[in-house]
Amino acid sequence: MSQLWQRDIALSQRLGNDSPVGFAPGPPATVALQESNSSLKPEAPVVTPDEPIFLMTSTAQTISGVFVWTALLLTCHQIYMHLRYYSSPNEQRHIVRVLFIVPIYAFDSWLSLLFFTNEEYYVYFDTVRDCYEAFVIYNFLSLCYEYLGGESAIMAEIRGKPIESSCMYGTCCLWGKTYSIGFLRFCKQATLQFCVVKPLMAVITVILQAFGKYRDGDFNVASGYLYVTIIYNISVSLSLYALFLFYFATRELLVPYNPVLKFFMVKSVIFLSFWQGMLLAILEKCGAIPQISSADFSVGEGTVAAGYQNFIICIEMFFAAVALRHAFTYKVYMDKRLDSYGSFPIYGQYGRCAPMKSISSSLKETMNPGDMVQDAIHNFSPAYQQYTQQSTLERSGGPPLSRSHSNLSTRGDNEKTLLLSSDDEF
Repeated sequence: MSQLWQRDIALSQRLGNDSPVGFAPGPPATVALQESNSSLKPEAPVVTPDEPIFLMTSTAQTISGVFVWTALLLTCHQIYMHLRYYSSPNEQRHIVRVLFIVPIYAFDSWLSLLFFTNEEYYVYFDTVRDCYEAFVIYNFLSLCYEYLGGESAIMAEIRGKPIESSCMYGTCCLWGKTYSIGFLRFCKQATLQFCVVKPLMAVITVILQAFGKYRDGDFNVASGYLYVTIIYNISVSLSLYALFLFYFATRELLVPYNPVLKFFMVKSVIFLSFWQGMLLAILEKCGAIPQISSADFSVGEGTVAAGYQNFIICIEMFFAAVALRHAFTYKVYMDKRLDSYGSFPIYGQYGRCAPMKSISSSLKETMNPGDMVQDAIHNFSPAYQQYTQQSTLERSGGPPLSRSHSNLSTRGDNEKTLLLSSDDEF
């Protein structure tokens, strides 16, 4: 009888609520199935406030702070020297904009690290950082245009030349085509689209974050992170591909300007940092990075990976500052003179150095995005598709200078842009 009793209990536990035996039912079979499925997923180690991870310690904040402030001092000094010897505004305008990526990246990442325990803050900080990287790619391409004398000068050198087909360089799809104004249009349009897509994705990220639909590293189809990452990856890849195509076409012309280090630094800071963040997000998703469980502060999914990303960027920006100091040196602009002034320095009575008022006005001119807006209109408007730009300098009381002299302009000169017809297509 006791054996029958035990057998009935075991049978009822196996059958659950549908068991014909009227004893205490066991757990439903679906629950057991869910538990078995969840056990197959990798579980990340959980860290409690009593055992804080490295990012939450003062050691991490101090180490990152030392690297950040050293990078800030190096880069700010370099920017100041460029503005002090602002002898080639058309070139140095873009150089200063590129150099600002170090202070923005470094200080933004450090602030995100200081507010690590509040997951809402770092999203807003990173939004500012991500928007500026699109501005950097455009300005670097524009700097290369200025090095070579502008659109019309580049076309005079490469027009009609066949595009070398190579799978290694990503030009296999351009077999049989020649360089034309359409090629330059594509390079500019591909970089300018990133200047639109990236800020737009940043705004969407902030909105999704506010409604709880965005988490770093959350590849769920119901989360916005997956779609934002896909769109961003396509946009930045197209932008950097256009930058590479331009370098591939003009690499021989750019040799006097030592372009290899410049290209490497711009592409590594932007592109490698993105894939570095993606790798950390995947590692956290796989359970390799510990999660934090605390009732005192909110640390959601993806926040720990983003914290490690910010810490690594703080360290990397120091080395980027050193490399950019050599890539975009200010010393080549120290001895430039205006031909019209003979032996007089560019700033006349002030010697080779600019006064503080001129430095502040140069900085204001540098941060004015009006040239980017005009460039976007020129490259996207159908009315200008078959025209190249040629800049001339209209001097007060003198004949106009060519583009090669326009780099040495003074405050009283007006730069004019001419449109030259071009009938070829890409």
